[in-house]
Amino acid sequence: MKKQKQHYFEAFSFNPFDLLSEEILFMILDLLSHNPLDIKSFSLVCKSFYFTESKHRRLLKPFRQEHLPAILRRYPNITHLDLTLCSLVNDTFLSIISNACALTLRSIDFSRTRLFSTSAFLSLALNCKILVEIDLSNRTELKDSAIAALAEAKNLEKLWLARCKSITDMGVGCIAVGCRRLKFICLKWCLGVGDLGVGLIAVKCKHIRYLDLSYLPITHKCLSSILKSQYLEELVLEGCFGIDDDSLAVLKHKCKSLKSLDVSACQNLSHNGLSSLISRAEGLQQLTLAHGSPVTSSLADGLKKLSLLQSVKLDGSLITYDGLKAIGNWCVSLTELSLSKCSGVTDEGLSSVLTKHTGLRKLDITCCRKLTDVSIAQITNSCKSLTSLMMESCILVSREAFILIGQQCHLLEDLDFTDNEIDDRGLKYISRCSKLSNLKLGICLNITDEGLIYISSGCSKLLELDLYRSAGITDFGILAIAQGCPGLEMINIAYCKDISDRSLLSLSKCSRLKTLETRGCSLITSFGLAAIAVGCKELTKLDVKKCQNIDDAGMLPLAHFSQNLRQINLSHSSVTDIGLLSLASISCLQNITILHLKGLTPSGLAAALLACGGLKKVKVQAAFRWLLPYQLVEHLEARGCMFQWRDKVLKEELDPKCWKLQLEDTMP
Repeated sequence: MKKQKQHYFEAFSFNPFDLLSEEILFMILDLLSHNPLDIKSFSLVCKSFYFTESKHRRLLKPFRQEHLPAILRRYPNITHLDLTLCSLVNDTFLSIISNACALTLRSIDFSRTRLFSTSAFLSLALNCKILVEIDLSNRTELKDSAIAALAEAKNLEKLWLARCKSITDMGVGCIAVGCRRLKFICLKWCLGVGDLGVGLIAVKCKHIRYLDLSYLPITHKCLSSILKSQYLEELVLEGCFGIDDDSLAVLKHKCKSLKSLDVSACQNLSHNGLSSLISRAEGLQQLTLAHGSPVTSSLADGLKKLSLLQSVKLDGSLITYDGLKAIGNWCVSLTELSLSKCSGVTDEGLSSVLTKHTGLRKLDITCCRKLTDVSIAQITNSCKSLTSLMMESCILVSREAFILIGQQCHLLEDLDFTDNEIDDRGLKYISRCSKLSNLKLGICLNITDEGLIYISSGCSKLLELDLYRSAGITDFGILAIAQGCPGLEMINIAYCKDISDRSLLSLSKCSRLKTLETRGCSLITSFGLAAIAVGCKELTKLDVKKCQNIDDAGMLPLAHFSQNLRQINLSHSSVTDIGLLSLASISCLQNITILHLKGLTPSGLAAALLACGGLKKVKVQAAFRWLLPYQLVEHLEARGCMFQWRDKVLKEELDPKCWKLQLEDTMP
């Protein structure tokens, strides 16, 4: 009878998940893509889910190169491979990649790798026929021979070579001849590349759309060819000192397709040369003139012809009143204006701009220290469509001005009020901005929990909150934020001296929290940190520097629950060898700072460093440099770990108000 019953159930038993089609499972995986732990849980449900997840994955960012063979066997459809965490990829691994991903790979990032040869690179270029994007940034040792091998990737469309200082015109010329489909190329800080190499790119790569030539020793000789490019949309000439007024005056060709131009820090370029250049690109929509020549009426008048201009960035420049007034007289209506750290910006000058450009959506007046309530009134009256307002250290703006912002600009999503006089009443009105996602209130000494309660009740979409050194905040304010903003992803409560474990217990309910900075919060303990570890499994960055009550008891829950943790600062805490060693179970951990740990011994440090196999950067007291076996340090550096030896003296912490006064004394 028992056997008959068993056969009966076996005949009719089935896995209900088998009824779901692959298309439906792919849709589910698309919705889970923001959290790796969710995807992992999905793949563990049953075999069919496991194989479906393997087929679905397209992007891969492995933590260690030794796992590459097994990972690539499991995931056969990878199109985008990010190797920035695998600094020791050598010829063997590159051969495995080129064979395993020959039919699918479209993009690969080598910007942190060092060890493979030209022949292995050539094999990759020949095998992966559909490869369209390669990032080789920071490869300072890369030679022309490797670039010549890359030219075999005939379908290449995007190439990033920033800071490849050893390549020359010859290597870039090979790219120009071999990769005719190239659309995007970055040559920033490639100091060996000049007019010849850039000119070849412009002539041979007919479909080029993005060209970054920052800090190259180029002159007008290659600009003529560049401006002939039929599809060029974005040109970056930042720091190109070889470009001056005289050389631009001889240019004849126009580039009707150009939409974005960056001539920041071009010290030899005045309004005359700029006018010559811009007259050949009348379709510009975005213009960046940061850290350049003074913005005068002559320069501004030269930009009048740009009828499609939407964004202007003048960061770090000297601006005259006449220059701002001339910008206000433009026929075009800007949507973005950045005046960050510009000297010469006054209420009268800014008002003349805002009166005309009422469609502004982004405005940056960071460190414009001459602005007062007059400017804020003009902003709120004229620019009601603002979504982003950056106004750090506008020290002459009074508390009442922030009320106007909340009353008039309800579409704001990003606000930076760092080092301002805003108070709780101002935050009450700011809370009307229901779309607010990023709020910076660092060094705002007039705000208290009452203001945060207002924010929590009106800004439920808040993702990032910075309260650095805002000394009036206590646990009650953080509790309100945690309850009213459940989607919070980043919070900085560093040096908020009244914050305790209560705040961490509240924040542990924010399951999407990724970054937590509690530096200098002396009242928090390992108990609160344990709650964060259990509740915030997506945590990737943690700073508990100068939290003396954090000890080994806080590290153990982190080691067990915080498997996404990548960066941690334990300096000046009470963590010992045991706590540090327990973190070895976090395979994602890459960056660790451990200065002034009294309970740390050379043997304990050595054991922890060996056990944490994924470390990429370690900041540690300089004294340990001579206490650790040099063979160990060499082994870790060969494994891809970089050491930063520090000899900082422990300084006594200042009161927030004294700290702010000291900061203001150092400013011009």
